[in-house]
Amino acid sequence: MPKTQLTKRDKPVVAILTGSPSDLPVVLKSREVLDDLDIPSDVRVLSAHRTPNETMQYIAAAEREGVEVFIACAGMAAHLAGVVAAHTTLPVIGVPIASGALQGVDALLSTVQMPPGVPVATVGIDGSKNAGFMAARIVAARHPEVRDRLRDHLAKSRSRYDSPDPSVPGQASQKPTKRPGRKR
Repeated sequence: MPKTQLTKRDKPVVAILTGSPSDLPVVLKSREVLDDLDIPSDVRVLSAHRTPNETMQYIAAAEREGVEVFIACAGMAAHLAGVVAAHTTLPVIGVPIASGALQGVDALLSTVQMPPGVPVATVGIDGSKNAGFMAARIVAARHPEVRDRLRDHLAKSRSRYDSPDPSVPGQASQKPTKRPGRKR
């Protein structure tokens, strides 16, 4: 019997973890992207430092339950993505969160500097939306219907720039002027 199409009512295929409840406003942007693409996800607050045992247990359980991608969001030392990557062979996307004195630069460097064999794909500081889109692209490798949804989303996104109406974002309000320069 062929598998039915993946919808957000199915068991989660993307697990979104954050090290702190205070980061949820940024973190939930990943889930919004996945919801818009009808991809089931789960969001948990699990800390690499404060709840290490629960974090490891969740990673193992999520893998058994069919999760295909992890998104790990953390600020400052940002060890969560590395801990997740150390306990799974599934793709891990790290989202450095802007916090502390360095406003996420420390988290970015911590997330991107993984040892060989423990890779973490990393998006920009507070790049939770892009993490959602990256997770969707990874899921699309196994689920053609997700690939179709991504194509539709991209086409809709591009269509904003097809209008000749200058009030539409991305459109020039006047004809381009000739740039001064030397004659050839």
